[in-house]
Amino acid sequence: MSKLEEKITQYTESAKTLGLGLDDDFIAKVTGSLGPSIYNKDAETVSCSDKSELETVKKNFLQKKLGLNDTPALDEAIHKVCQTMGSSNRNKYRALFYALLAKEFGKEDIYA
Repeated sequence: MSKLEEKITQYTESAKTLGLGLDDDFIAKVTGSLGPSIYNKDAETVSCSDKSELETVKKNFLQKKLGLNDTPALDEAIHKVCQTMGSSNRNKYRALFYALLAKEFGKEDIYA
């Protein structure tokens, strides 16, 4: 099993444990799009308590990647995903975080 396959397996298992309702193929596509960042422990996760990191998620993922306009709905969606993944969950994997945001805005087709 390749390192990428190991990460995909790790993320799909985590999604099932958390009850996120994400499709395994979708998780695989989002994970593959993140490149080598998934192998860096710090970059692999999103910290919901770090305002600058959440701002980066908004600008680089929601606005640039998904093409969304900067509205309060973006911050609300990020907050919702933080809650969905659980405040006690220290491993808010970026792949799952991004998958949930893409699903929230109906932008899953960007990974087709």
